[in-house]
Amino acid sequence: MKAKGTRSKKVSASTLLSVEQLRRRCDPESLGFESTNDVPPLEQIVGQERGIAALQFGLSQSISGYNVYVAGRSGSGRMSTVRSEIERVATSSPLPSEWVYVRNFADPYRPNAIQLPNGRGTELARDLERVVDGCRREIQRAFESDLLAQNRGLALRSFERQREAVIDGLRPEAERLGFVVELTPGGIAMIPALSPGVPMSPEGFGLLPNEKKLEIQARGQQMQERMSEVTGVLQRLDREAHEAVRAVDREIAHATTETVLDPVRRKWSSQPEVVQHLDEVQRDLVDYLDEFRASEQDARPGANSHPAYRRYGVNVLVPTSSGPGAPVIFEPNPTYYNLVGRIDYEVAGGGSHTDFALVKPGALHRANGGFLILQARDLLTNPFAWDALKRSLRDRQIRVENLTEQLGGLPTMSLKPEPIPLQVKVVLIGDALTYSLLYRLDEDFRKLFKVKAEFSPMLDYSATSVQAYAAFISQQVQEHCLLPFNREAVARLVEHGSRLVEDQERLTSCFDAITEVIVEADSCARQAGAPEVGGGHVETALVQREYRVRLVEDEVQRMMVQGTIAIDTQSRVVGQINGLSVLQLEDHAFARPTRITVQTGMGVDGVVDVQREIKLSGPSHSKGVLTLIGYLVGTYAKSNPLALSARIAFEQVYDEIDGDSASSSELYALLSSLADTPIRQDIAVTGSVNQRGDIQAVGGVTTKIEGFFAVCKARGLTGTQGVIIPRTNARHLMLKPEIVEAAAAGLFHVWAVETVDQGIELLTGITAGQRRADGSFPPNSVHGLVSARLVSLAERLARYGDYLLQTVPSRTDGRALATNGRRE
Repeated sequence: MKAKGTRSKKVSASTLLSVEQLRRRCDPESLGFESTNDVPPLEQIVGQERGIAALQFGLSQSISGYNVYVAGRSGSGRMSTVRSEIERVATSSPLPSEWVYVRNFADPYRPNAIQLPNGRGTELARDLERVVDGCRREIQRAFESDLLAQNRGLALRSFERQREAVIDGLRPEAERLGFVVELTPGGIAMIPALSPGVPMSPEGFGLLPNEKKLEIQARGQQMQERMSEVTGVLQRLDREAHEAVRAVDREIAHATTETVLDPVRRKWSSQPEVVQHLDEVQRDLVDYLDEFRASEQDARPGANSHPAYRRYGVNVLVPTSSGPGAPVIFEPNPTYYNLVGRIDYEVAGGGSHTDFALVKPGALHRANGGFLILQARDLLTNPFAWDALKRSLRDRQIRVENLTEQLGGLPTMSLKPEPIPLQVKVVLIGDALTYSLLYRLDEDFRKLFKVKAEFSPMLDYSATSVQAYAAFISQQVQEHCLLPFNREAVARLVEHGSRLVEDQERLTSCFDAITEVIVEADSCARQAGAPEVGGGHVETALVQREYRVRLVEDEVQRMMVQGTIAIDTQSRVVGQINGLSVLQLEDHAFARPTRITVQTGMGVDGVVDVQREIKLSGPSHSKGVLTLIGYLVGTYAKSNPLALSARIAFEQVYDEIDGDSASSSELYALLSSLADTPIRQDIAVTGSVNQRGDIQAVGGVTTKIEGFFAVCKARGLTGTQGVIIPRTNARHLMLKPEIVEAAAAGLFHVWAVETVDQGIELLTGITAGQRRADGSFPPNSVHGLVSARLVSLAERLARYGDYLLQTVPSRTDGRALATNGRRE
C-alpha cells in the first residue's frame, strides 16, 4: 500500500533553470570585428598574471638557489611564455664570458680551462693557429740557413779537437805494444803493426805462427783497459757534442719562436692566463723541437690537424652567439652527456686516445652566464641527468666526466678537465604532480628551486579574455596558413573554451585543445568550399571529434535502449532512483545513468553499502554513505532510536565506485523506501549531501546531464524528463545546443536544488514537511511518513526483542541472546 502525502508543485517552478542558464552564449555581435583578418595576432598570453609574476621574480634573483619550476598543464602556454619572458630579460643581461680548454703541458690528463671575454675564444684559437704556422715556417727557414750550420760547426769544433787529443794520447802506448790506432764507424780499432805506424792486414795476421798470434793477443789484453777508458771519454764527448748542437738548435728555435710569439703576447697582455699559456707553448715547442720538425712533412700548411700541432690548439667550448645579451638554451633531450658534456675518443692504430680537444660541451656550458630551460619529465626519466644537474647547481661548477669512468669496475686513466665555474638560471617546466613529488621526496630540490611559478588551467571569462581568444585564433590562422574565421566561428570557439572547463565564468587556458578544433574546422570549411570558417564549420568539427571517440559510449547507450542495462525513464518506483556517474576513458568521458535501489526494514545494522561490503567502493563513496547515517540521526533520531536496517546497491555495476556525487541520490531512494513513496524515474539525480541535508556541488554535471538526455532521446522525449543538480553547479553548465533547444521546447528540464527537501519534493511530488514546535513533522509530508515508519520499526523491534528474551533459552555463560547477537 503506497503512502499518501500532500502534493507540492511550487518547488518544481522555483528550482527549474531557465534556458539561458543552461549554456553561456557568446554573442558574435559583441566581438567588434567581422573576422580574424581584423584581429592582430596574440603577442602575450593573458590570464596568467600570478605565474608570470613568480617567473619574473625568480629571473630577477641573482642569489644561488632561486631557480624556477613552472607548473601547469600541457598546452597552457607555459613554454612560449617562459621563452618570451626569459628572452626579454636576457636581452638586457650582460654578455657571458667564454671558456676554452687548452693543453696542460705539465699534466696532459688535466686540461686547463681559461676564461675569456665574450667573443675572444675563437680569436685566441686563430692566433694560436697562426703561431703554430709561423713557428713551423720560421723554424724550417732557420734550420735551412747557413748561420745554423756555422753555429753548429763552432759548437762541434772544440769537441773534435778534444777527440783528436784523446786519440793522439793513445797512439804512443799502442805503438809501444805493437799496435796501430785507427778510427772506424764502430769506434776505435787496435790493429797489429808490421812496423811502427804500418797496420798488419788480416791475411798477414793469419799467416803468423800460433806463438806469435798468442803473443799479439796477450799484448792486446794489456791495451783493453786503456781502450775502455778512452771509449768512455769519447762517448762522453759525443754526448756533450750532441747537447751542444741541441743547445744551438734550441737557442735558434727560441729566438725564432720569440719573434712569432712576442706580438701575440703583447696583444693578450690583459689576459695573464693566456700569456702564461703562450709561454708554456713556447717552452714546449723548444723542448719537443725534433718531434715538431718531424711532423712538418705530415701536415698541410695552415691545417694544424696533426697531433704534434693539435697540442698547441684551443678548444673553444661554446663559440660566441650571434644574438645580444645572455644565452637562452632549451635542451629538448636532457641526457647526462647533453647536460654536462662528454669526452670523446679517437680510434687509431688499434687503440683509442683522447685529449683536451675532444672535450665536448653540454647544455650547461652553452647556457653558462644565461638561462637553461628543461622539461622536468624528460630530465627525470634520463638516468643520472637529474643528479648531474643538482650537483652542478649545488657546487656551482661544471665537471665533464664520462659515466664509464664513474661506473666502471676498474679505474682507468682518462681526462680530468678543470671544472668550469657555473652561473646559470635553470627553469624547469612540468606539471603540479611532479613538483609535489620532488618537493616532498628530494631535499635538494627545495634548496635549488625556491620559486614556483604556477600557471592556471583556466582564465576568468571577460572581454579581455574573449579578445585574447580571438587574437590567438588569428595567430593560428597566420601560423598554419588557415582560412580566416568569422565572428560566429570565434564566438563558437569561445563557448567551447567554457565547455572544456565546464564553467560559464571561466575559459580554458590549454590552447592546444582549441588549436585542434581550429585546424579541424578549417578542414571542414575547405571541404565545403567556403571562403572562411563559420560557426557551423566549428560545430561540425566538434561533432566529428566526438564521433571518432564515442564508440564505447554508443555501445553503452545501445544496451540501455535495448534494456540490457536496466534504466527506467518514465514510471514511478519506491526505493529506486537514477543516479549519474562518469566513465573516464583515455580520450573521452561520458556519463552512464545507473539504477540505485534501496531496501529497508527492521534491524540495528543501520545503512549498509553493498559496494563497500564487496570492496567495490572507494573511500569518497564510503564517506558519502556514512554521511547518510548522520543525516538520519540528526533528522529523525532526536528523541527516538534509529532501529533501521537498509541496503543500498548500484545495480549492474561491477567496477569500483568512488566519489560522493551519488550520496543525494542514495538519500532520496532511502527516504522513498522508508516513506513507501514512489520516485519519478524520468528524473536523474546528481549531487553530494552533508549531514544537515544541504546539497553540495559535484564534478561533471554537464557530462552527466548529456548522458541522461541521450538515453531519454533514444527512448523518446516525453516533456517530463530532466536532471536534478546542486544549485551551486548551475554556473558549470555548458550543455550541447540540442539540449538547450529541447529545454526551450519544454521537452527536457534541469532543476537546481539547495536542500534535500527541495529534491525529494521534486522526485515524489509530496511536500517534504517542516519540523513543528514539538519536534514532529506533518503526517502527510515525506518527513512525517519517514518518521512514522522509523518509530514503527523501533516499536516492533522492541516487541520482538522482548519476545526473544522470554522464549529463547539462556546461553551457557548466563547471558541472554539478543537480536543480531546484541543485548539491547
